[in-house]
Amino acid sequence: MSKPDLRSRFLGAMVGSALGDAIGELAFSTPGRLLLEQLVEQALILRYTDDTAMAVGLAESILQNEGLDSGHLGDTFRRNYNREPWRGYASGPPTVFSLVARGDLSYEEAAASLFGGSGSFGNGAAMRIAPLGLFFHRSAELYEYSRRASVVTHTHPVGIDGAAVLARAVGLALATPLGRVLAAGPFVEELERFSRSKPMRTVLEALRRLLVSGAPAEEAAQALGRGVAVHESLPFALYAFLTRPDDFEECLFCAVLNGGDCDTLGAMACAVAGARCGLEAIPERWRLKLENHLRIEGLAAGLWEASRG
Repeated sequence: MSKPDLRSRFLGAMVGSALGDAIGELAFSTPGRLLLEQLVEQALILRYTDDTAMAVGLAESILQNEGLDSGHLGDTFRRNYNREPWRGYASGPPTVFSLVARGDLSYEEAAASLFGGSGSFGNGAAMRIAPLGLFFHRSAELYEYSRRASVVTHTHPVGIDGAAVLARAVGLALATPLGRVLAAGPFVEELERFSRSKPMRTVLEALRRLLVSGAPAEEAAQALGRGVAVHESLPFALYAFLTRPDDFEECLFCAVLNGGDCDTLGAMACAVAGARCGLEAIPERWRLKLENHLRIEGLAAGLWEASRG
């Protein structure tokens, strides 16, 4: 197999994230690997959830604006939600969309009003961030772009930080050529330096210790968490990638088969794995079953083309 070029890695990140989401959704009801593999092989279509629907919206908005416009992004999310409200959205985004539709608040103001005025620190901003991490992977302003993309629905500093950290992880994965060993320790150290919230830095430090000790997946999942809070899910998604950086399938199954928020764990881990390994590393039999795969691949190719300018 030839080494993937940058275009292949853009496609790998978006297709990979969508497959992690879709297969992770199946893992909620089929937690054993053998049964999950059988279910995936038998499926005619691998349907994604809100994780991928919002990533698609983010890619659409970036391409339409040749950059990031938070208001346009919110409108795109709201339009796509109204078209497909059955994708499995948590309560936060629909509440934000409803508040904005009344005409009194911006998306950021509406999002800031959630959870008693603290905003959400869930993983919803991180689960969709891969297109931004791809498009802005060379930008010194990556954190600020991530913040602006996050506050449409997530205004808590930890929720923002988690999305920014994952965007940076996607960029780091793009920058490490296949054939060169990906050093997990320095990778996590860079994410720690990039992070701006104490909860995230603390758990990234715990991730680094677990990687050094060679902790098995079950131990890492228990220690790092697999919940909907971003600092209790993103680190284990990174563990799944960093312990299997050159094997897309093994990364996916590690991310989704250890309980918790399976679809989002899969989406986050496989965005980074796809950025590292490229489209060629993703089984074609899965890719061709992925719902709207041509649309997702087209958006990824568009981001690659636009980012070259």
